[in-house]
Amino acid sequence: MALSLPIYLDYHATTPVDARVLAAMEPYFTEKFGNAASTSHRFGWVAEEAVSAAREKIAQLIGASPSEIVLTSGATEANNLAILGVAEANALTPPERAWLAGGGEIWPQWEGHDRAELLARGDHFITVATEHKAVLDCFEHLRRRGLAVTVLPVREDGLVDLAALEAAIRPETVLISVMAANNEIGVLQPLAEIGAIAKRRGVLLHSDAVQAAGKIPLDVQGLGLDLMSLSAHKLYGPKGVGALWVRRRSPRVALAPRALGGGHERGLRSGTLDVPGIVGFGAAAELARAELDAEAARTRALRDRLHAGVLAAVPEVILNGHPTERLPGNLQLSFLHVSGEALMNALRDLAVSSGSACTSALREPSHVIRALGVGDERAHSSIRFGVGRFTTEEEIDHAIAEVADKVKKLRDISPLWERAQSAAPKWKA
Repeated sequence: MALSLPIYLDYHATTPVDARVLAAMEPYFTEKFGNAASTSHRFGWVAEEAVSAAREKIAQLIGASPSEIVLTSGATEANNLAILGVAEANALTPPERAWLAGGGEIWPQWEGHDRAELLARGDHFITVATEHKAVLDCFEHLRRRGLAVTVLPVREDGLVDLAALEAAIRPETVLISVMAANNEIGVLQPLAEIGAIAKRRGVLLHSDAVQAAGKIPLDVQGLGLDLMSLSAHKLYGPKGVGALWVRRRSPRVALAPRALGGGHERGLRSGTLDVPGIVGFGAAAELARAELDAEAARTRALRDRLHAGVLAAVPEVILNGHPTERLPGNLQLSFLHVSGEALMNALRDLAVSSGSACTSALREPSHVIRALGVGDERAHSSIRFGVGRFTTEEEIDHAIAEVADKVKKLRDISPLWERAQSAAPKWKA
């Protein structure tokens, strides 16, 4: 059977909708088109029942209760709701503190809280340098509002230093946000250990689990999390649908809403629900949960085949991120003395990327690779390969040959490569 070109190896950017997911969604575009908030007739009841069933499947994927799932338009909105919602409900900016300390009135958003309780709120947040921009930009927004934000570095392997994280916690720390799996280098952070630290110190913990959900086991209770962001389109569901898991007990996490106008989703996210998309998210979550172990083993084997083949065919290639604590389908490599952008342009038969799809328009080195402590040259020479559900061995073998061919051609015309080779020591037999 002939290969179909180009070959898709960018599964971290997005995934194709699984045919089984699409089949589950289709009736809700036509005959089951009701609004889930319409409670006075059967069309609305059918839609609401479908949303409830999907909510339960999403919750089961991460070991949560369906009542704790807040449906959103995607992970970016979920991250915004988690971080900015926690900040507004649990933190106090310097102007607000000065206002209250000076005897200012209790504003409507503070009703039900006395002055002493409000003044006891914290103003400090912790995150990690390799987080997605949807997280980092939220914390930058808080910093501009006057709140304190600590951005922790990572080790050369991409893992956060647990001792440094605990040392960064202050009495006034409100929230820690650490992603489960990195979207570029695939590194899996030690969430259970981080969760134990957060619980011991009485700090809320949020995780952007977009890349991890459906690819590795996740249990929000066992991990000690308080909030988790999810997205359907990274696990073979539709685009435009996501969720935020919000702990409701021990502790009950207080959030301020980010979208007003109707009180949908427990008042945290108003707006008419995308019923077909939510049904698709539920179907995708159910499939991912059922097939997780087998799919992880298959994608890991294909990823390792790709890695071994490239290393055998191409000299001076460096793996970015931890060699084992990484997503099964992730491979992020730096091809020294080759521009990553030039290599991507040359690899016309392969769909790969040089970093996050959300920042691919920026002509600058990946902030994730630079956070590993490497130079600009290595950062500029990195390529992300994402292996997924529909990748085949034939596609992997074609990718190896294509990469080897294009890297050689680019190095043959590269003065950097020529200079590096001339500077290399000459060994005698």
